[in-house]
Amino acid sequence: CEIMKRKIFYVLEILIVMVGFIMMEVSFASGEYKVVDGDSLEKGDVRIRLNDIDAPELYQNCYDKNEREYECGKVAKNYLQKMSSKIVDCVFLGKDKYERSLMECYLENGRSINSEMVLHGWAVSYGEKYKDEELKAKNDAAGIWQGRFMRPELFRALQRSRENLNKNKKM
Repeated sequence: CEIMKRKIFYVLEILIVMVGFIMMEVSFASGEYKVVDGDSLEKGDVRIRLNDIDAPELYQNCYDKNEREYECGKVAKNYLQKMSSKIVDCVFLGKDKYERSLMECYLENGRSINSEMVLHGWAVSYGEKYKDEELKAKNDAAGIWQGRFMRPELFRALQRSRENLNKNKKM
């Protein structure tokens, strides 16, 4: 009888966790989104990180096809800003290490805004999901692919390295 009670309790725990995950599959309908940078939004007090993409950092510069430097991080943010008014839904997929909500957001036409950012060259694929879109953007020389740029992940690592170097020099 005690074993049966433990099994029932265990099954109930699993059901509670599953219901929790279903409830977390929160959907944010259309409305006002504040664009933070090329891959981050805010809606109210919810910080949203567009899942599986990585846009240039806000103060990151790139080079165009004529080797002219430009503020690609700000251009990526502006591109996302133009699309943000057309968001009809964002689906919660989990949290990242910074406690931001990882989401896939959708436009009126049903397209993923995450996919569109990569397809138009204002973000790169962060993982495998948007590798095809990244390849098309690269082949089309779209967005940051028109010239030279540092992948955002590498840019952040370089920034951290410089910050650590400066901290060590001050010691």
